Amino acid sequence: MNDPPEENDPPEERAMTSDIGAQIEAANAEVVRRLVEPEVTFVGVDVALNVVPGMHERLILYSGPPIEWKRMAPVQQESVIGAALYEKLADSPEDARTQLDTGKIEIAPCHHHATVGAMTGVTSASMAMLIVENDEFGNRAFCKVVERELQFGIHNEDVFANLDWLRDVVGPALDGATNALGGLKLIHHTSQALHMGDECHNRNVAATALLVRKLAPSIANVAPADKVSEILDYFDRIDQAYLGFVMAAAKALTDAAHGVEMSTVVTALARNGVEVGVRVSGLGDQWFTGPAQDIDGAYGPGYGPEDATADIGDSAIVETVGLGAMAVANALTAGAIAGGTAEEAIQKNRTNMEIAAGRSRSFTIPVLDFEGTPTGIDVRAVVRTGIVPYVLTGIAGNKAPWGRVGAGVVHPPLEPFIAAVKAFATSIKE
Repeated sequence: MNDPPEENDPPEERAMTSDIGAQIEAANAEVVRRLVEPEVTFVGVDVALNVVPGMHERLILYSGPPIEWKRMAPVQQESVIGAALYEKLADSPEDARTQLDTGKIEIAPCHHHATVGAMTGVTSASMAMLIVENDEFGNRAFCKVVERELQFGIHNEDVFANLDWLRDVVGPALDGATNALGGLKLIHHTSQALHMGDECHNRNVAATALLVRKLAPSIANVAPADKVSEILDYFDRIDQAYLGFVMAAAKALTDAAHGVEMSTVVTALARNGVEVGVRVSGLGDQWFTGPAQDIDGAYGPGYGPEDATADIGDSAIVETVGLGAMAVANALTAGAIAGGTAEEAIQKNRTNMEIAAGRSRSFTIPVLDFEGTPTGIDVRAVVRTGIVPYVLTGIAGNKAPWGRVGAGVVHPPLEPFIAAVKAFATSIKE
C-alpha cells in the first residue's frame, strides 16, 4: 500500500504513491500530536443520565466492540443483568433476560457514548460518572467511579448498596473537591505516577496515592464530617481507583484524535470477552474485529486458566495513548505478573515501540533514558512486522461466583489490524 515507488514505475504512479505516503505520515503526525499535546482535566462527577451523551433510563452500556446480547460472554451478561436489577428495570434475573432478549432493555457499547468501562464495562443511568474534559478540543469523556464487583459479574444487595454509596457519598465529595481546586490536571498527574512505579493500567498505586494527597484536604472541607473517613478509606481499599480517571482521560484524547483523514493510527482498542475490536482514526466509526484471546496471567488461589473469561474491557484505551504495557518498564512488578523477568518487561516495552507512530512528550521511561512511551498504534506497522501490541489486563471469572480471578498480559489478535489495512487500501483507491 505504501511501498516506495520502483524506478521502472511510470512517473505519475511514482508521484501518486509518494504523495499518498506523505499524506499518511502527515495525518499520523497530527493524530499523535492530538494524543500527546493536550492536557485533560478532571472536572467533576455526576450520574450517567445527566452527562453521558445519549444515555436514557432503559439503556445499559458495556465494554468492547458492538455485540448482540445473546453472543455476550457470560460474565458480561451477568453484569448487564445486575445493572437492570439495580436500576429496577426488572424484577428478577429471568425478567431481565426476557427484556434483554426482546430489546425492551437496550444495550450499546460504552465507546459509542463517549464513555469507557473497565472489564465488563457495565454502566447504567444512575451510576456515578467521572467527567473529564480535553483542554484543547473541549470534548468530554466519562468513566464510572471505580468499583470492583459489578464489573466482574457480581450483583446482590450489598453490591447495589455500594453503587448507591459511590453515587451519593463519594461522587459528591469528588465533585466538590475538584471544583474547589478548579479541576485536576490528569496528564501531569499521570506523568508523576509513572516515575513512582505505575504504568497506569494494572498498577495505579502511586496515582491513587497522589490523588488522595491532592484531593483529601478539599474532601475534608466539602464532605459531611461523618463521611470523610469512609471516603478516604475507599482509596485505601481500592488502589485501582485512579484507573477510571486515566481511562476517561485516554478516551478524551482518542476521541479528539479520531476522524483525521488518511491516518492509520488506532483510536480505540476494546474487548468484550468474545471479540477484540479496533477503530482507526482515518476509517470512520467502523470496527474491525477478531477473536478475544486467552490471557497469560497470574491467578488467585484456587483459580486457573479454565476459570477465566477471554480478554475483556475498555481499559486497553490507555495503551493507545502510551500507558499500560506501553509504559511497563516503569512498573516492573506489573510486568512480572505473568512470570516474566524485569528484562522481559523492558523488552515488551521496546517491542511495542516498533509499532507506534510516535512517542509521548509527557509520559517517559527513566530506565530507557527517559524516552517517551510509544504512542499511537499504527495498523500498517502491526501488519508489516507481525507484531501485535502487548496489553496489560485483569482477568474476570467465567462462572459463578464470578469476580476477579487474576491479572496478566495479552496480545490482541492480528485479524483486526489486517482488516483495517485492507479497508484503508480500498478507501484510498476509491
